[in-house]
This record gives sequence, C-alpha cells and structure tokens, in this order.
Amino acid sequence: MADQLTHALLGVVLLLGVASAVLVLARAEVPWAPAVAIVRGAAQLAAISLVLSGIIRSPLLIGAALLMMFSVAVVTAARRLGSVSTMALPVAVSMACGVLVTGSVVFGTGAVEFSPRYALAIGGIVIGNAMTIATISGRRFRELVADQWDEVEGWLALGASPRRATERLVRRAVSAALVPTVDQTKTTGLVTLPGAFVGAVFGGLSPLDAGRFQIVVLAAIMAAGSCTAVCLTQWLAPVATRPTTSAH
Repeated sequence: MADQLTHALLGVVLLLGVASAVLVLARAEVPWAPAVAIVRGAAQLAAISLVLSGIIRSPLLIGAALLMMFSVAVVTAARRLGSVSTMALPVAVSMACGVLVTGSVVFGTGAVEFSPRYALAIGGIVIGNAMTIATISGRRFRELVADQWDEVEGWLALGASPRRATERLVRRAVSAALVPTVDQTKTTGLVTLPGAFVGAVFGGLSPLDAGRFQIVVLAAIMAAGSCTAVCLTQWLAPVATRPTTSAH
C-alpha cells in the first residue's frame, strides 16, 4: 500500500511538472493553475474519502452531503457568471430543475436502484456536470449578446421584447453548452472509457452491468444539462442593456 502511494505521488508530481513546464515555456497567464488545482483536488478527495466512509449507509448524511455539493456548485458557477449575490438564485433554480427532474426519472423508473450509495454517486456526477453546463451556457449567452449587441438593439428598437430580441442567441448558447456532453456521449467506448464505467468494472460489476450503469449516467447528465442550460438562459434572456463578459 505504501509503495503504491509513493508511486502514485511520484507520477502525479512528474505529470504536474510536465504541465507546468509546458505552460511556463508558452508564457501562459496562469502556468501554475493545473498544479494548484491538483493539490486542491487531492486534499478535497482525501477529506471526502474519510467522510464518505462514515456516511455511505446513512440516507440523512447522504442528503446533507449532496446538499453541500449542490451549494458549492451553485456558488462556483455564480462566481463564474458574475457575482454570487446576483447569480446564485438563477443558477440554483436552473440546476435544481435539472437535478430534480433527472433524479426523479432515474430512480423513479428503477433504471438505478434507489439506495444511499447510488443516490450519492448519481447525484454527485449530475450536480458536477450541471454546474459546468450552467457556467458554459451563461457565459456563452452573455458573450453572444455582447458580440451581437447591434442585432439585439435593432430588435429592441423595432419594438421587440427583451426576451424576443435575444431568442436566437439563447438557442445558440444552449447548443454550445451541450457540445462537450454530446461529444463525450457519442465517443464513449471509442475514444474514452468514462470513470463511472471503469469504476463499476473495478468494483466487481460485469462489463455488461457497468455499461448499463454508464449509459444511464450519460443520459442523466444529458437531461440535467439540457434542463439547466435552457432554464438559465431563459432566465437571462430578457436583456435591455449590453452585458459585461469579464471572466472571474
């Protein structure tokens, strides 16, 4: 066990060294960002591993853990889209719509057994992907509105409502936000082996059962992402002034 940990640590350090060196040579703006992200992720994974060992069988604690994940995801996406004070509510409502609808279908149909461990696994995956799609759809919508403000302003001058003036841009933002998820789904098994599939196989499931679980996960991500992107962009659609597009 100690040897495996040492080898893993050595591998991670070397990989981070490669990433940082390449970015430094390329004069990237934040060459140390990957290293910082990995260190932070490792610390968080270590902490959550210790916590999960004690809550994995408790529905109440699983619910608390999912609520914490959801809250952190909302704050993270809201910061990316502007500020927590102004964006937390639309992000939270949009993500909640996607997560709750998806969870109801996945567990309500029996596609996945409704148990604490599966609720945590599916919930964590769906929440994380909904956060990413919320960020992409919101930022893409604002970028499109800023880039094509003359068109939006023209519609407003002609008497169109703020929502009608950005209708086409909403559709484009939703489509752009779903591209990574669609591509990942289309190439699953050919280009990538998703983590849920690999983990299920290593956990003792047959490849067939693992594949069934993975396709349910991919469908859940797609459904939650679609609901989140549509809800959020519709919330942001009524624009009367040109938005800022600065990244946070």
